[in-house]
Amino acid sequence: MLKISPDTNLTQYMQYTRKFPLLTLEEEYKYAKKWKDEGDIEAAHRLVSAHLRLVIKIAAGYKGYGLPLNELISEGNIGMLQAIQRFDPERGFRFTTYAIWWIKAAIQEYILHSWSLVKIGTTATQKKLFFNLRRVKSQIRALGENDLDPEQLEAISKALGVAKEEVQNMNQRLSAHDHSLNTPIGNDSDYDEWQSMLVDDSINQEESYAEEQELSNRRTLLHEAMQSLKPREREILVERRLKEKPATLEELSQVYNISRERIRQIEVRAFEKLQEVIQASTFFSDNSSSHIQRHAIA
Repeated sequence: MLKISPDTNLTQYMQYTRKFPLLTLEEEYKYAKKWKDEGDIEAAHRLVSAHLRLVIKIAAGYKGYGLPLNELISEGNIGMLQAIQRFDPERGFRFTTYAIWWIKAAIQEYILHSWSLVKIGTTATQKKLFFNLRRVKSQIRALGENDLDPEQLEAISKALGVAKEEVQNMNQRLSAHDHSLNTPIGNDSDYDEWQSMLVDDSINQEESYAEEQELSNRRTLLHEAMQSLKPREREILVERRLKEKPATLEELSQVYNISRERIRQIEVRAFEKLQEVIQASTFFSDNSSSHIQRHAIA
């Protein structure tokens, strides 16, 4: 398969993807079944090839963030591969329906980590603003505005369901530009570069080591506790509580083909099991379980 890289001619790549016909429902089921049951690489290749155009279409919708389209497509392809690893044809829905979520998630994560040297989105609200603010500003003819007036703030706040302060803050962050800390300040300053004015607020080495050791112990404890869960419990708990962007009950109910209420019950029971294991541990005090949502598995 033609690999897309910074030097790849996009026109050539798009022409290449058109060589592969779309799959019928029966063909898709056959290839997905062979891959899942037999690990047939050729079957997986047929699934991937038939959906390359889908990735291009989705990636093209994110061109407004200033990143090369070929990079967005590459990340989308990675998301599609993740979808193929998890797709179960027996659950009755098309691969396209399932893969779209994974493709978008991979592209959005790449944008958030690449758009600025300073991470833009750290909460669900900030991510929602990041990926929708440009669209809403365009609708109200305010796309070129660095400073929004009260009426524009009110309109965007209502359209996205977020506070006006959040809208203002994100708009200012998106309107700003990254600057090098090595930029000269000027001849009249006592400092040569901006980095010379930064205050070192780092903790001493002993405190740093103690914190790293504590974090390592907590990760180890969490990792061991996670092994006490059944595979489905572990997967659902990770998706719901240990991801920066948690999956919704509706999304997981489609993935596992069970009701949203059943997903919620599995999540709650899995969390209770973790608490029981952690509370029984001799490594930490009983209140350690309150931290498990703050730490990722090592």
